[in-house]
Amino acid sequence: MAQSIQETLSKGHTFLGIELGSTRIKAVLIGEDFSPLASGTYDWENRLEDGIWTYHIADLWKGIQTSFQRLYEEVSSRYGVPLTRLGALGISAMMHGYLAFDKKGTVLAPFRTWRNTTTEKAAGILREHFHFNIPQRWSIAHLYQAILDKEDHVKDIAFLTTLSGYVHWKLTGEKVLGIGDASGMFPIDSRTKTFHQGMLDQFNALVREAGLGLKLPDILPQVLSAGEKAGVLSVEGARLLDPAGNLSEGIPLCPPEGDAGTGMTATNSVAERTGNVSAGTSIFAMVVLEKALSGVYPEIDMVTTPSGKPVAMVHCNNCTSDLDAWVRLFNEVLQTFGARVEKPALYDALYAQALEGEADGGGLLSYNYYGGEPITAVDQGRPLFVRMPDSNLTLANFMRVILYSTMATLKIGMDILTEKEGIRLDRLLGHGGLFKTKGVGQRLLASALNVPVGVMESAGEGGPWGMALLAAYLVQKGAAETLEDFLRNKVFVHAGGEAAEPDAKTRQGFADFMKQYKAGIPIERAAVEYLP
Repeated sequence: MAQSIQETLSKGHTFLGIELGSTRIKAVLIGEDFSPLASGTYDWENRLEDGIWTYHIADLWKGIQTSFQRLYEEVSSRYGVPLTRLGALGISAMMHGYLAFDKKGTVLAPFRTWRNTTTEKAAGILREHFHFNIPQRWSIAHLYQAILDKEDHVKDIAFLTTLSGYVHWKLTGEKVLGIGDASGMFPIDSRTKTFHQGMLDQFNALVREAGLGLKLPDILPQVLSAGEKAGVLSVEGARLLDPAGNLSEGIPLCPPEGDAGTGMTATNSVAERTGNVSAGTSIFAMVVLEKALSGVYPEIDMVTTPSGKPVAMVHCNNCTSDLDAWVRLFNEVLQTFGARVEKPALYDALYAQALEGEADGGGLLSYNYYGGEPITAVDQGRPLFVRMPDSNLTLANFMRVILYSTMATLKIGMDILTEKEGIRLDRLLGHGGLFKTKGVGQRLLASALNVPVGVMESAGEGGPWGMALLAAYLVQKGAAETLEDFLRNKVFVHAGGEAAEPDAKTRQGFADFMKQYKAGIPIERAAVEYLP
């Protein structure tokens, strides 16, 4: 077995996926059988600067280079083979946001991430013009808000892209974007598998009214679907990725994708009637549709799979940040008494406590809003924990409610799909930090959404693994093999995993919690108003 892996590495029959997540940059290398061979990570954090959530470009490249170097070192130490060749590689990252460049490739404004909720006016105008939901975090909302605010840099924009599109451009020289990531920039026409021409024309008309010579098709990336060629690693790109100079240029790259698309790929949720939930710093559910929705909902984004199929996306800005903060606090308490508990063990113990709590959380209430939450019309974050004098404050109830809060806003959006639109799902597949402790997050989410929730064993590496699969699809697909067939018949043919079924008692308890949660949203809005 070791010899075959060494041979695979020496011949370059491996595939690399790199994903820039909200708290971690991770590189995952897989072999021809799609199993992970090595990985490398780098932790990073967004910054709130001048009221804008951002990441520094220098931190981005340091993180990519460090994660690749750590992967390279793991390959060398485990297999005794230097990693110099690859079959293909792919870049994925957080979707949406705003990265604008001039003709010389100079960034014109600090990177504005998906987490910002500063584009309400622009999103509302575009929603009305397009008769299509434009969320605040979409690139086009950021661009139009900059136009409305008369930001000076707008006149100099020559290229507008996402985080994955930017990295891919620097590695290959190609200004392209995978269709899934592109669908978070501007609406996609699933028939033509490119940006919607009618809406492009409408936007250009709005721009003319503002007196700008900007034409949207001239500054947006070319849209590509999974399996299409997206360029090769240039000499400069190889040195950017690997300053040590070990990696060869000329490696094919697949279209860069967003973290939603890699999540769908990693959970085999790209076919109709399938869905997945990604739960980390943010939480979002993706449901691949058989038909268009009957209405336009501000809570529902219409995006696509990496192959261009229409997807209803419920995206919530906040998930585990508040949970992580409480766990850090409990760890400080333990350290005060001289106790040392490993981080995974502490999470497991606290998650286990949540299962012992009362079904409704004992009358406790939590809002995990580190950032604004458009689904509940809260434009800034103020994490809150609220209780009545007679609420039952126990550790078990506290942890249950903290976990409930990670999925409460998702429930509000999903109810639109299941109750108003009548969409039914056989199962949702979960991935991300919320599901690391086995059987807890998925059990609570299954009851909250009233649908079985599975966590695939083979999706343990999450989005970066999904990106590596898309890189493999570029090279290994058959002549007419769709992404759905490739995943079903080759990657997941023997996949395991357990599904948690909804529990009647927990389902009712969560429903009772949600009544209080919805009633208490004005408390959160008041916190924003009175705690500037």
